[in-house]
Amino acid sequence: MLDQGAAPPVAPPPASGVGVGLGSRLMRRKPVELLVSEGGQGEGGSLRRSLSMWQLTMISIGATLGTGIFVVLGEAVPKAGPAVTISFVIAGLTALFSALSYAELAGTIPVSGSSYSYAYATMGELVAWICGWCLVLEYGVSVAAVAVGWGEYLNELLDGTLGFTIPDALSAPPGDGGIFNLPALIVVLLAMVFLLGGARESARANTIMVSVKIGALLLFCVIGFIGFKSGNYADFMPLGMAGVSAAGATLFFSYIGFDAASTAGEEAKNPQRDLPRAIMLSLIIVTALYVLVAAVAVGARDWKGFEGSEAALAGIMKDVTGQAFWGTLLAAGAVIAIASVVLTVLYGQTRVLFAMSRDGLVPKVFAKVSPKTGTPRVNTIIVSLFCGILASAIPLGQLADATSIGTLFAFGLVNIAVVILRWTRPEMNRTFRVPLGPVFPILGFVFCVYNMFGLGAVTWVVFGIWMAVGLVFYFGYGIRHSRLAKGAPEKTHVDA
Repeated sequence: MLDQGAAPPVAPPPASGVGVGLGSRLMRRKPVELLVSEGGQGEGGSLRRSLSMWQLTMISIGATLGTGIFVVLGEAVPKAGPAVTISFVIAGLTALFSALSYAELAGTIPVSGSSYSYAYATMGELVAWICGWCLVLEYGVSVAAVAVGWGEYLNELLDGTLGFTIPDALSAPPGDGGIFNLPALIVVLLAMVFLLGGARESARANTIMVSVKIGALLLFCVIGFIGFKSGNYADFMPLGMAGVSAAGATLFFSYIGFDAASTAGEEAKNPQRDLPRAIMLSLIIVTALYVLVAAVAVGARDWKGFEGSEAALAGIMKDVTGQAFWGTLLAAGAVIAIASVVLTVLYGQTRVLFAMSRDGLVPKVFAKVSPKTGTPRVNTIIVSLFCGILASAIPLGQLADATSIGTLFAFGLVNIAVVILRWTRPEMNRTFRVPLGPVFPILGFVFCVYNMFGLGAVTWVVFGIWMAVGLVFYFGYGIRHSRLAKGAPEKTHVDA
């Protein structure tokens, strides 16, 4: 079995093979053994293996639970009506099939790069780059999207406790009636401070925040059920199946967090055993809470009343009880809950860029590790500033849909990667196997494609532009600095 301690040093790839044809360089795959043996190694230091299975599960829940319920519910209900519960189930099924594939690959290739690394081992460098570029969109933009929603709940909390709110000019981005979203920037910078302290310290803080937000959602269900009106479900699917599908595509944004655990592969104590368990357990917990809270929310408020509400749950609490206290209490829970999403998703983004940098596809600065804290400090600062500025300047809806399409594309590739690795490396030790052979991965890929086509034309245009920019960067920088493109490294023999 793979030694769970520090990975053995790997010699840099020799600069041979420069004359290899372009097609061969683009399709060059990185050996699984090399991926695993490099685990934890960075420029000037190494990541530390300090995360338990429970902490990995909390990272996954922390990155997931909150985005769909606390923030995006107000965007999804007007599209689907009361049938938003079905939209959650559709998005959850899509996530389930992909989660099974993630669980198998995370146990087989326990590294920081997540689906980027899985694609590198199975489909070649160009596809890996495209996948990694999608992950930058998925993680980076979702941090910004969730940070926007955090500001809404912060205002609810300030209004209920101190009697004032941050003016629109400083709490909303251009296009939403503001100039600069200061709260969104603040929460990203706070998450950055936690991450700079170390992975173990960040995981502890996240566990506390996750416990608070689960408690807040259960409290909402208890109080919201008091105001439940069956008549709110009379017109169950007012906008038809098209509306349900559109909402499901948007809500898939709510499930991106489960793959955050896979980005901790090089900081987990026992990644091959714990990563698959953490991924599956977190998805089960999150899906159950999403469906329960959505069902209660729609029962307590007419679906038309969700339009334009980014702090819907706090408003429902106020309406049901007639008292501002309960809405304020939920807003406090949401402020903590959404902060944990920002923290864990930002963590995932930095680790993906760490892996890409180590492979030479992005600048080396992203792979530099502080010997003192065992974290990629410069990487964390750069990513945090980028996400904070993005959150302060772009409206929530546009961010959420852009994140969804990048996530769906990356998840689709992961499902394909499972099938390819089963075919090309059947002898590998797998601590978890997707049931029914290739059937579930293929279903996962189909669901991802289905949800992608549920997104609007503007989102596709943005995605196309993003991909074009990524390809320009790859052919201008990545292909020339790639360790594999410079020359095939010597194979490191490790029992994977």
